[in-house]
Amino acid sequence: MEKQNRRDFFKTAAIIGTAITGLPTKSAKAAAKNVLSEDRMGVLVDTTACIGCRNCEWACKKAHNLPTEPIEKYSDRSVFKRMRRPDVSALTVVNEYKNPQDANLPINVKVQCMHCDHPACVSACIVGAFSKNENGAVTWDTKKCIGCRYCMVACPFQVPSFEYGKAINPEIKKCDFCYERTKAGKLPACVEICPVEALTYGSRTDLIKIARERIKRNPDKYVNYIYGEYEVGGTSWLYIAGEEYKKLAFPKLGDKPAPGVSESIQHGIFAYFVPPASLYALLGGLMWITKRKENGEAE
Repeated sequence: MEKQNRRDFFKTAAIIGTAITGLPTKSAKAAAKNVLSEDRMGVLVDTTACIGCRNCEWACKKAHNLPTEPIEKYSDRSVFKRMRRPDVSALTVVNEYKNPQDANLPINVKVQCMHCDHPACVSACIVGAFSKNENGAVTWDTKKCIGCRYCMVACPFQVPSFEYGKAINPEIKKCDFCYERTKAGKLPACVEICPVEALTYGSRTDLIKIARERIKRNPDKYVNYIYGEYEVGGTSWLYIAGEEYKKLAFPKLGDKPAPGVSESIQHGIFAYFVPPASLYALLGGLMWITKRKENGEAE
Protein backbone atom coordinates (compact mmCIF):
# COMPACT_ATOMS: atom_id res chain seq x y z
CA MET A 1 0.00 0.00 0.00
CA GLU A 2 2.82 2.39 0.89
CA LYS A 3 4.59 1.75 -2.45
CA GLN A 4 1.34 2.36 -4.31
CA ASN A 5 0.80 5.68 -2.48
CA ARG A 6 4.34 6.79 -3.26
CA ARG A 7 3.86 5.94 -6.94
CA ASP A 8 0.56 7.82 -7.06
CA PHE A 9 2.11 10.81 -5.32
CA PHE A 10 5.01 11.20 -7.76
CA LYS A 11 2.76 10.54 -10.74
CA THR A 12 0.32 13.25 -9.65
CA ALA A 13 3.10 15.69 -8.78
CA ALA A 14 4.64 15.18 -12.21
CA ILE A 15 1.35 15.87 -13.95
CA ILE A 16 0.74 19.04 -11.93
CA GLY A 17 4.30 20.23 -12.42
CA THR A 18 4.06 19.74 -16.15
CA ALA A 19 0.79 21.64 -16.29
CA ILE A 20 2.34 24.64 -14.56
CA THR A 21 5.90 24.73 -15.87
CA GLY A 22 4.66 23.97 -19.36
CA LEU A 23 2.82 27.28 -19.51
CA PRO A 24 4.13 29.60 -22.23
CA THR A 25 5.53 32.37 -20.01
CA LYS A 26 6.03 34.71 -22.95
CA SER A 27 2.31 34.71 -23.68
CA ALA A 28 1.58 35.54 -20.05
CA LYS A 29 3.53 38.77 -20.22
CA ALA A 30 1.53 41.99 -20.63
CA ALA A 31 1.79 43.19 -24.22
CA ALA A 32 0.77 46.83 -24.33
CA LYS A 33 0.72 48.79 -27.55
CA ASN A 34 2.87 51.88 -27.12
CA VAL A 35 3.33 53.79 -30.37
CA LEU A 36 4.96 57.23 -30.42
CA SER A 37 4.36 58.51 -33.93
CA GLU A 38 5.83 61.71 -35.31
CA ASP A 39 2.40 62.34 -36.83
CA ARG A 40 0.47 61.98 -33.58
CA MET A 41 -2.35 64.41 -33.02
CA GLY A 42 -3.07 66.74 -30.15
CA VAL A 43 -5.24 69.57 -28.88
CA LEU A 44 -4.10 73.08 -28.01
CA VAL A 45 -6.21 74.64 -25.25
CA ASP A 46 -6.15 78.43 -25.11
CA THR A 47 -7.37 79.22 -21.61
CA THR A 48 -7.57 82.93 -22.46
CA ALA A 49 -10.31 82.14 -24.98
CA CYS A 50 -12.39 79.68 -22.94
CA ILE A 51 -15.64 81.23 -21.68
CA GLY A 52 -16.67 78.38 -19.39
CA CYS A 53 -19.81 77.48 -21.34
CA ARG A 54 -19.21 73.78 -20.56
CA ASN A 55 -20.55 72.72 -23.94
CA CYS A 56 -17.52 70.44 -24.14
CA GLU A 57 -18.74 68.58 -21.04
CA TRP A 58 -22.13 67.97 -22.64
CA ALA A 59 -20.67 66.91 -26.00
CA CYS A 60 -18.26 64.50 -24.31
CA LYS A 61 -21.07 62.79 -22.43
CA LYS A 62 -23.17 62.49 -25.58
CA ALA A 63 -20.26 61.04 -27.54
CA HIS A 64 -19.53 58.43 -24.85
CA ASN A 65 -23.16 57.54 -24.02
CA LEU A 66 -22.98 58.90 -20.48
CA PRO A 67 -26.11 60.23 -18.72
CA THR A 68 -26.48 63.95 -19.28
CA GLU A 69 -28.91 66.83 -18.99
CA PRO A 70 -30.11 69.15 -21.75
CA ILE A 71 -27.30 71.37 -22.98
CA GLU A 72 -29.13 74.48 -21.75
CA LYS A 73 -28.52 73.43 -18.14
CA TYR A 74 -24.77 73.54 -18.66
CA SER A 75 -24.88 77.34 -18.55
CA ASP A 76 -25.29 77.02 -14.77
CA ARG A 77 -22.06 78.47 -13.37
CA SER A 78 -22.76 77.49 -9.77
CA VAL A 79 -20.71 74.33 -10.37
CA PHE A 80 -17.61 76.51 -10.37
CA LYS A 81 -17.93 77.07 -6.63
CA ARG A 82 -15.91 73.94 -6.08
CA MET A 83 -12.92 72.36 -7.76
CA ARG A 84 -13.94 69.42 -9.96
CA ARG A 85 -12.06 66.50 -11.40
CA PRO A 86 -12.97 64.08 -14.21
CA ASP A 87 -14.69 60.95 -12.89
CA VAL A 88 -16.80 58.03 -14.08
CA SER A 89 -19.73 60.34 -14.82
CA ALA A 90 -17.77 63.07 -16.61
CA LEU A 91 -14.63 62.42 -18.64
CA THR A 92 -13.88 66.13 -18.90
CA VAL A 93 -14.78 69.10 -16.69
CA VAL A 94 -14.19 72.84 -16.70
CA ASN A 95 -13.03 74.75 -13.63
CA GLU A 96 -13.01 78.47 -12.99
CA TYR A 97 -10.31 80.66 -11.40
CA LYS A 98 -10.09 84.32 -10.47
CA ASN A 99 -8.44 86.62 -12.95
CA PRO A 100 -6.07 89.01 -11.15
CA GLN A 101 -6.18 91.33 -14.16
CA ASP A 102 -9.97 91.54 -14.45
CA ALA A 103 -12.37 90.17 -11.84
CA ASN A 104 -15.21 90.24 -14.39
CA LEU A 105 -13.37 87.89 -16.72
CA PRO A 106 -12.61 84.66 -14.85
CA ILE A 107 -10.15 82.13 -16.20
CA ASN A 108 -11.64 78.80 -17.25
CA VAL A 109 -9.62 75.62 -17.65
CA LYS A 110 -10.77 72.38 -19.26
CA VAL A 111 -9.45 69.20 -17.61
CA GLN A 112 -9.27 65.68 -19.09
CA CYS A 113 -6.73 62.92 -19.74
CA MET A 114 -3.53 64.50 -21.09
CA HIS A 115 -2.71 61.51 -23.34
CA CYS A 116 0.96 61.43 -22.41
CA ASP A 117 3.61 60.55 -24.98
CA HIS A 118 5.07 58.12 -22.44
CA PRO A 119 1.97 57.13 -20.44
CA ALA A 120 2.47 55.95 -16.88
CA CYS A 121 -0.83 54.06 -17.12
CA VAL A 122 0.42 52.03 -20.09
CA SER A 123 3.62 51.21 -18.24
CA ALA A 124 1.92 50.37 -14.94
CA CYS A 125 -0.83 48.13 -16.36
CA ILE A 126 0.28 44.53 -15.79
CA VAL A 127 -2.09 43.07 -18.38
CA GLY A 128 -1.60 45.52 -21.24
CA ALA A 129 -5.10 46.97 -21.02
CA PHE A 130 -3.82 50.48 -21.81
CA SER A 131 -2.31 51.43 -25.17
CA LYS A 132 -0.71 54.52 -26.69
CA ASN A 133 -2.02 54.62 -30.25
CA GLU A 134 -0.42 56.03 -33.36
CA ASN A 135 -2.77 59.02 -33.45
CA GLY A 136 -1.74 60.04 -29.91
CA ALA A 137 -4.72 58.65 -28.03
CA VAL A 138 -4.22 56.60 -24.86
CA THR A 139 -7.04 54.05 -24.79
CA TRP A 140 -8.20 51.31 -22.44
CA ASP A 141 -9.43 47.78 -23.21
CA THR A 142 -12.05 46.57 -20.74
CA LYS A 143 -11.65 42.94 -21.89
CA LYS A 144 -8.09 42.82 -20.58
CA CYS A 145 -8.54 44.79 -17.36
CA ILE A 146 -8.39 42.86 -14.07
CA GLY A 147 -9.31 45.83 -11.87
CA CYS A 148 -5.92 46.23 -10.17
CA ARG A 149 -6.15 50.05 -10.55
CA TYR A 150 -2.38 50.49 -10.83
CA CYS A 151 -3.17 53.04 -13.56
CA MET A 152 -4.91 55.27 -11.03
CA VAL A 153 -1.89 55.24 -8.76
CA ALA A 154 0.60 55.73 -11.59
CA CYS A 155 -1.08 58.63 -13.42
CA PRO A 156 0.74 61.90 -12.61
CA PHE A 157 -2.43 63.82 -13.48
CA GLN A 158 -4.75 61.61 -11.37
CA VAL A 159 -7.20 61.07 -14.22
CA PRO A 160 -8.36 57.41 -14.48
CA SER A 161 -11.47 56.71 -12.41
CA PHE A 162 -12.96 53.40 -11.29
CA GLU A 163 -16.65 52.52 -11.10
CA TYR A 164 -16.68 51.70 -7.39
CA GLY A 165 -20.47 51.88 -7.30
CA LYS A 166 -20.88 49.22 -9.99
CA ALA A 167 -21.02 45.68 -8.57
CA ILE A 168 -20.83 43.79 -11.88
CA ASN A 169 -18.09 44.46 -14.45
CA PRO A 170 -16.88 47.82 -13.11
CA GLU A 171 -14.70 49.72 -15.56
CA ILE A 172 -11.92 52.28 -15.61
CA LYS A 173 -13.16 55.54 -17.12
CA LYS A 174 -11.18 58.32 -18.75
CA CYS A 175 -11.11 60.48 -21.88
CA ASP A 176 -10.18 58.34 -24.90
CA PHE A 177 -9.47 61.30 -27.19
CA CYS A 178 -12.67 60.36 -29.07
CA TYR A 179 -10.66 57.54 -30.64
CA GLU A 180 -13.55 56.11 -32.68
CA ARG A 181 -14.60 59.55 -33.94
CA THR A 182 -11.12 60.57 -35.06
CA LYS A 183 -10.58 57.20 -36.76
CA ALA A 184 -13.64 58.05 -38.84
CA GLY A 185 -12.18 61.44 -39.75
CA LYS A 186 -14.25 63.45 -37.26
CA LEU A 187 -13.06 65.95 -34.68
CA PRO A 188 -13.09 65.12 -30.98
CA ALA A 189 -16.56 65.99 -29.69
CA CYS A 190 -15.31 68.73 -27.35
CA VAL A 191 -13.30 70.41 -30.11
CA GLU A 192 -16.18 70.28 -32.58
CA ILE A 193 -18.68 71.95 -30.26
CA CYS A 194 -16.47 74.70 -28.77
CA PRO A 195 -18.18 77.97 -29.80
CA VAL A 196 -15.11 80.18 -29.34
CA GLU A 197 -12.47 77.86 -30.80
CA ALA A 198 -10.58 77.66 -27.54
CA LEU A 199 -9.65 74.12 -28.60
CA THR A 200 -7.53 73.48 -31.69
CA TYR A 201 -7.10 69.92 -32.98
CA GLY A 202 -4.15 69.05 -35.18
CA SER A 203 -0.66 67.62 -35.44
CA ARG A 204 1.15 68.02 -32.12
CA THR A 205 4.15 69.45 -33.93
CA ASP A 206 2.01 72.08 -35.65
CA LEU A 207 0.17 72.92 -32.44
CA ILE A 208 3.43 73.72 -30.67
CA LYS A 209 4.34 76.07 -33.53
CA ILE A 210 0.92 77.73 -33.30
CA ALA A 211 1.25 78.13 -29.53
CA ARG A 212 4.72 79.67 -29.80
CA GLU A 213 3.50 82.07 -32.47
CA ARG A 214 0.56 83.22 -30.32
CA ILE A 215 2.83 83.79 -27.35
CA LYS A 216 5.34 85.67 -29.50
CA ARG A 217 2.66 87.95 -30.97
CA ASN A 218 0.98 88.64 -27.62
CA PRO A 219 3.69 88.59 -24.92
CA ASP A 220 1.51 90.63 -22.58
CA LYS A 221 -1.40 88.22 -22.95
CA TYR A 222 0.35 84.90 -22.40
CA VAL A 223 2.80 83.35 -19.99
CA ASN A 224 5.85 82.35 -22.03
CA TYR A 225 5.36 78.64 -21.55
CA ILE A 226 3.43 75.81 -23.21
CA TYR A 227 2.18 73.37 -20.60
CA GLY A 228 2.42 69.80 -21.85
CA GLU A 229 5.26 70.39 -24.29
CA TYR A 230 7.76 68.85 -21.89
CA GLU A 231 5.85 67.68 -18.80
CA VAL A 232 6.51 63.96 -18.11
CA GLY A 233 8.11 63.65 -21.53
CA GLY A 234 5.35 65.53 -23.36
CA THR A 235 1.57 65.21 -23.68
CA SER A 236 -0.90 65.31 -26.55
CA TRP A 237 -2.94 68.01 -24.83
CA LEU A 238 -1.16 71.37 -24.68
CA TYR A 239 -2.10 74.56 -22.86
CA ILE A 240 -1.31 78.26 -23.12
CA ALA A 241 -2.45 80.69 -20.45
CA GLY A 242 -2.28 84.26 -19.25
CA GLU A 243 -1.72 83.25 -15.63
CA GLU A 244 0.91 81.13 -13.89
CA TYR A 245 0.02 77.48 -14.27
CA LYS A 246 0.43 76.69 -10.58
CA LYS A 247 -2.37 79.16 -9.86
CA LEU A 248 -4.60 77.25 -12.27
CA ALA A 249 -4.07 73.93 -10.43
CA PHE A 250 -1.72 72.46 -13.03
CA PRO A 251 0.60 69.99 -11.27
CA LYS A 252 4.27 70.91 -11.32
CA LEU A 253 5.98 67.99 -13.01
CA GLY A 254 9.43 67.37 -14.37
CA ASP A 255 10.23 66.66 -18.01
CA LYS A 256 11.18 63.02 -17.43
CA PRO A 257 8.59 60.37 -18.37
CA ALA A 258 6.60 59.09 -15.39
CA PRO A 259 6.88 55.33 -16.16
CA GLY A 260 9.83 53.40 -14.79
CA VAL A 261 9.90 52.49 -11.13
CA SER A 262 6.95 50.13 -11.04
CA GLU A 263 7.18 48.75 -14.57
CA SER A 264 10.02 46.27 -14.16
CA ILE A 265 8.63 44.98 -10.86
CA GLN A 266 5.02 44.59 -11.98
CA HIS A 267 5.77 43.14 -15.40
CA GLY A 268 8.39 40.83 -13.93
CA ILE A 269 5.86 39.40 -11.52
CA PHE A 270 3.22 39.00 -14.20
CA ALA A 271 5.62 37.30 -16.59
CA TYR A 272 5.37 34.16 -14.44
CA PHE A 273 1.78 34.57 -13.37
CA VAL A 274 -0.02 31.26 -12.80
CA PRO A 275 -3.48 31.38 -14.42
CA PRO A 276 -6.45 30.38 -12.22
CA ALA A 277 -7.01 27.09 -14.12
CA SER A 278 -3.49 25.89 -13.31
CA LEU A 279 -3.81 27.05 -9.73
CA TYR A 280 -7.03 25.10 -9.31
CA ALA A 281 -5.36 22.04 -10.84
CA LEU A 282 -2.54 22.30 -8.31
CA LEU A 283 -4.92 22.65 -5.36
CA GLY A 284 -7.10 19.83 -6.65
CA GLY A 285 -4.09 17.54 -7.00
CA LEU A 286 -2.93 18.27 -3.47
CA MET A 287 -6.43 17.54 -2.16
CA TRP A 288 -6.49 14.24 -4.08
CA ILE A 289 -3.12 13.20 -2.63
CA THR A 290 -4.25 14.09 0.89
CA LYS A 291 -7.47 12.14 0.49
CA ARG A 292 -5.62 9.04 -0.79
CA LYS A 293 -3.27 9.25 2.16
CA GLU A 294 -6.14 9.48 4.63
CA ASN A 295 -7.90 6.52 3.00
CA GLY A 296 -4.66 4.51 3.16
CA GLU A 297 -4.25 5.20 6.85
CA ALA A 298 -7.85 4.24 7.50
CA GLU A 299 -7.33 0.91 5.70
